[in-house]
Amino acid sequence: MQLLRILILIPLVLLVLLLSATVHAHNITHILAGDPDFSTFNHYLTVTHLAAEINRRRTITVCAVDNAAMSDILSKNYPLYTIKNILSLHVFADYFSSKKLHQMPKGSATTSSLFQATGEAAGTSGYVDITDMKGGKVGFLPVDSSGDDQPMATFVKTIGDLPYDVSVIQISHILTSPEAEAPSSAPTDVNVTSLMAKQGCKGFSDLIREEGAEDTFLQSVVGGLTVFCPSDDALKSFMPTYKNMTSDGKASVVLYHAVPTYNSLGMLRSSSGSMNTLATGGPSKYDLTVINDGDNVKLETKVDTATIKGTLIDADPLSVFKIDRVLLPRQLFKADPLSKSKSGADAPGPSSDGEDAVADKDSSDDGGRIRGGCRFVMMISVMSSCFVVGILATIF
Repeated sequence: MQLLRILILIPLVLLVLLLSATVHAHNITHILAGDPDFSTFNHYLTVTHLAAEINRRRTITVCAVDNAAMSDILSKNYPLYTIKNILSLHVFADYFSSKKLHQMPKGSATTSSLFQATGEAAGTSGYVDITDMKGGKVGFLPVDSSGDDQPMATFVKTIGDLPYDVSVIQISHILTSPEAEAPSSAPTDVNVTSLMAKQGCKGFSDLIREEGAEDTFLQSVVGGLTVFCPSDDALKSFMPTYKNMTSDGKASVVLYHAVPTYNSLGMLRSSSGSMNTLATGGPSKYDLTVINDGDNVKLETKVDTATIKGTLIDADPLSVFKIDRVLLPRQLFKADPLSKSKSGADAPGPSSDGEDAVADKDSSDDGGRIRGGCRFVMMISVMSSCFVVGILATIF
């Protein structure tokens, strides 16, 4: 009887261990919530959406400041998007524990911050110098800081630590720089189509106006908007196909290039999965899939795949990215497996039976998922068998 219980429990234990080994999760809000001294810093990480970006990253260091230090920056009445730039300087794309800070080779290091990663920072802005000073102190100063006008922040204590992945520490002062504090237009005041026209996406901005979708784009910015804008070169080869589409089809293609939520490049790089678009409505799903390929972010529609090639703007609640291909929704186009074009010159044509194409591809995808599930079950079974053999050998 005892042996039977063991045989039943082994697969369950193995499954739990396997799943726990593949899950990596941290929540900066929960880490900081344990100390009310960081409530203001924690609040602004949430409202600026930096918390979500921090939670998506695997290797990170967060330099928190207490409520008194936050009051210094809040007294300047900066708009929220400027506060986000400043707080982005406090999030490093590397792991620095207390031990590592005090044992840096040559006593110093320069690390990049999320402010640098957003593309908003120019030149060396967004980088922070870390110095192990005499007396056991460690100092932090943005590379482009205003010098004597800004005191060097120092390490105070460790708040939370997940070795080699996540370090949350307290520093004495706010980190800031002229670039982070520089005034700029609020994202909600930015004319999306004009921005695209000035930065290599004039063709697509013209299509937005022609289809009467400009108001839809502008109104969506308030609640959060991510636009994937085909470059003029990518759009040029698609135009003959576009001109032969119906009015509804044209509008759907234009709206398909926008997601009604804000996503920074960092958020896209550290996440993957399906996203609804502005073209989504009723039974028409019109979704696309974000795929991470090393440092590249790709957008897959089940008809074609585009790669993000540049950032036009990334300032919550608006981000606009340039892509190298027109995104073709599966509801309107059939995939052409023989197409080898990278610029869209041989783009698949409109589908007269788009739903059939969707059904065919979805069935294929379901088969892939089923096969993947079978492999998973087989792997668990093999591992379970190995443990069972080991236990039986011990017992007998």
